[in-house]
Amino acid sequence: MTIVDLSDISIELFIAVMFFLLIIAPLVSLGILRLFQGKKKVGLGLIGSGVIGYFMFQLIVGLLV
Repeated sequence: MTIVDLSDISIELFIAVMFFLLIIAPLVSLGILRLFQGKKKVGLGLIGSGVIGYFMFQLIVGLLV
């Protein structure tokens, strides 16, 4: 068993992962759930908002770097 050293992770990477885990992934997973429930309009809206959130995040990161 090895010990993982987390001190090499940059704050930008940490924020990117947290953004993905807290906003984009739940929107997409809820969208897929709604599609299986037969609510196509809501499901596609949630998936679309997750994709838009991803592209907005990429745009913001591109402007900051």
